[in-house]
Amino acid sequence: MQEYQRLETIASARPYGTGVGSFGVRYGFEVFSRFFRPGATLELGPAEGHMTELLADRFEDLTVVEGAGSFVEDIRQRHPRVTAVHALFEDFHTDKRFANIILGHVLEHVADPVAILRHVSGFLAPGGIIVGAVPNARSIHRQAAVVMGQLESEWAMTPADYKLGHRRVYNPEQFRAEFTMAGLSIGFFGGYWLKPLSNSQIESSWTPEMIRAFFALGERYPDIAAEIYVVAGLPEQQRPA
Repeated sequence: MQEYQRLETIASARPYGTGVGSFGVRYGFEVFSRFFRPGATLELGPAEGHMTELLADRFEDLTVVEGAGSFVEDIRQRHPRVTAVHALFEDFHTDKRFANIILGHVLEHVADPVAILRHVSGFLAPGGIIVGAVPNARSIHRQAAVVMGQLESEWAMTPADYKLGHRRVYNPEQFRAEFTMAGLSIGFFGGYWLKPLSNSQIESSWTPEMIRAFFALGERYPDIAAEIYVVAGLPEQQRPA
């Protein structure tokens, strides 16, 4: 119950997908779409459902799992065709198998990311993929904050991190390592959003064209992009028959 209460407290502030963050959701969807397989899809941690809306237009068979009850009820009202489950990820069980499992900004929130990856990999259909994305500790805006003395290190948690319910920040090596430790085979690693400034600074003066350009530039420099992602699946010998 303590974890459910924590998630509900965070959800009450409706902190996700606003401002330039909403652009990030749409751009992330564009990137993830390059790898999607046809078939049933599972989204973990939809929050307000910004990505869910895009996924629901793409997939007829969509299941979402969310720990904050208010988010679940909102998604059920807005997307009655979507199967919305109120549960912690580690408590979710199903006999269904999914072609795509999406963890967009999930692993930085959970207590044991490797255990979550290992758990949900059991829901993969033959040839299915897990797409995970997290903020990057090595993003140039965080590096600049260290140089200016605003952060002790790239690993330091910011007030925004705490507000969003983050438990950690990732660099690319740690992020990839957790997929490997979970027994998954990484098919692709990438990034997007070359972010030189804070969201509030960008929102105050940048045009949509500028924002999109810097999201695209991040794909050229994934090691220092603000968002990093992995596309992974089960090794050949572990794939379900």
